[in-house]
Amino acid sequence: MPPPLPRGLYFNDPVQAMTRALHSFPGGLLLEPQKEITDRKMSILHPLPERMFLPLQQHIGLPAEPKVTAGDKVLKGQVIAQANGYVSVPVHASTSGKITDIGMYPTPNPLGEKALCIVLEPDGEDAWFEIKPTEKYDTVEPEQLQRLIRDCGIIGLGGAGFPAHVKLMEGVDNAVDTLIINGVECEPQITCDARLIQEKADYIVSGARMIRHAVQAGHCVIAVEDDMPAAYEALAALVDDDLELVRVPTRYPAGGEKQLIKTLTGKEAPSGGLPIHIGIVIHNVATAAAVFRAVTRGEPIVSRYVTVTGRVNNPINLQVLIGTPVKDCLETCGYEHREENKVIIGGPMMGVHVTNLNMPVIKTTNCIIIEENTAPLKEMPCIRCGNCADVCPAELLPQQLYWHTKAGELDAAKKYHLFDCIECGCCAYVCPSQIPLVHYYRQAKSQIAAEEKRSRGADLARSRFMQKNNRLKNEAAGEETGETGPADDGKVDKKAYVKAAIERSKARRQDRKAPDD
Repeated sequence: MPPPLPRGLYFNDPVQAMTRALHSFPGGLLLEPQKEITDRKMSILHPLPERMFLPLQQHIGLPAEPKVTAGDKVLKGQVIAQANGYVSVPVHASTSGKITDIGMYPTPNPLGEKALCIVLEPDGEDAWFEIKPTEKYDTVEPEQLQRLIRDCGIIGLGGAGFPAHVKLMEGVDNAVDTLIINGVECEPQITCDARLIQEKADYIVSGARMIRHAVQAGHCVIAVEDDMPAAYEALAALVDDDLELVRVPTRYPAGGEKQLIKTLTGKEAPSGGLPIHIGIVIHNVATAAAVFRAVTRGEPIVSRYVTVTGRVNNPINLQVLIGTPVKDCLETCGYEHREENKVIIGGPMMGVHVTNLNMPVIKTTNCIIIEENTAPLKEMPCIRCGNCADVCPAELLPQQLYWHTKAGELDAAKKYHLFDCIECGCCAYVCPSQIPLVHYYRQAKSQIAAEEKRSRGADLARSRFMQKNNRLKNEAAGEETGETGPADDGKVDKKAYVKAAIERSKARRQDRKAPDD
């Protein structure tokens, strides 16, 4: 186990120091990257699967609402589920084919729960729906780009899944000093962003300029880690004076939103707040590339780069259509599942162990790892060593959060800023008692979210009940006094009502006549 970095220790690149002063974030770990296995190989296109599963919720916010039914034929890029509110995005068909079902299927999530999915059977033609580009993006209104990005279903592709248009719209309502394009791929083994940069650097640079126009940012910074030389060189060949390219020290979790903001600007987003509150908008490099495709071609998100690595015959990055089963991706890399192995969606630090390989690749899926399925280490009592607090990049008190979440004291956990935890796993990594700390935090967050949802439902039901009671009381009072309201359709004298309306209309026409008419 590598020792945690002392607080305040940082390694500045002397070349970068001349252009932008870098700052230190607290905690963090130096981890073995293990990236060379897939970073140096060209990605390959994954073939069409036999069936695709498209969840209605692949993002933070409200799930989309289906626009299709079983038996419908659809084209690639066609909207099959529409956004359901401000913090929501549509879902598009990843290829052409037939809708065979809309039902509950396994999806990648920490609790392993099923979710509503649209099942698509490809027809093999991969025929596109009618799409069109936006000509000369820098001459259109920023709001038009924001709508396009929303309509193309673009979300944060770095893992969080926050709808991109919300960040852009909030950016227009607030002055944006700095736009950050995040290419800092700090978690071990994951190289999908590094390969995307090397193969599609022009998409990212152009997409960065488009996002900058959409939020009217004063500055734009593209950041990569200093152990990504090939990616840095690919970007350096394309950036101009309007963009700043920066290398940040390799240190986990340097790619976290708040950690990268701290590194590049020295600013800190407030607890419970958003980067826009300090004049910053941040997007992943894959999101920038998706914006480029949306603007120049009109293409929605239907595919993404995914790293497949670990105990597979051919570890590599795949260009995968959204909805493709994980099992198909593994078979493309020469892997047949065995009980002695486990499958992780995401990286080794923040990933989720899954057991059903039919669950699909979704917009936020960046990596699939096969590891040896070793017996879990026995959880022992906390010895209060304080290692977890030393490495926490959010400067929380993981030990206190552990006590409260384990005891089900959720209000107390919230007071200790549970929702500021980024679930990076640093605390669990250094824990000598092998306590799965992040597991407790995730479970508590899910319980709080479920309770808040139930509470909102109860409040809505109570409001409706009170409205109904008030309406019944008013109707009863009207009957007692002989008065009638608009709802008493059967008691209204329609002839008198029409006659009165005609008289009012005549009076208004008379009033509008000029004096000399």
